[in-house]
Amino acid sequence: MDALLSIKPEYVEEIRRGRKLFEYRKGIFRRRIDKVIVYSTEPCGRIVGEFEVKGIIQDAPEKLWNRTSKFSGISHDFFEKYFDGREIAYAIEIGDYREYDNPQKIQELFPNVKAAPQSFIYV
Repeated sequence: MDALLSIKPEYVEEIRRGRKLFEYRKGIFRRRIDKVIVYSTEPCGRIVGEFEVKGIIQDAPEKLWNRTSKFSGISHDFFEKYFDGREIAYAIEIGDYREYDNPQKIQELFPNVKAAPQSFIYV
């Protein structure tokens, strides 16, 4: 199964450049996901690529940071603020990233999806 994930443009760029190999989430998929389709949020507002899911790491936030920070693509300060008050944090390990030649609006690829997901949706 695949999931459509909303990611801010600056982090999409870090993924594209290979500097961000972990995408952090407060909540995670309940189904097995093999591929993530990347929606770059506004101002881009397009589906721009996809990556394979190598794995998902679940741990206490500080332990997760210690395991993944080298390829986090974000600052420790941002990480701490994002997971503030959380006991569990998740990191999606990003496999091979493939950028699409022609980024498209969500409705062009998924006519039944009316708006960008807050976090993710199954597709």
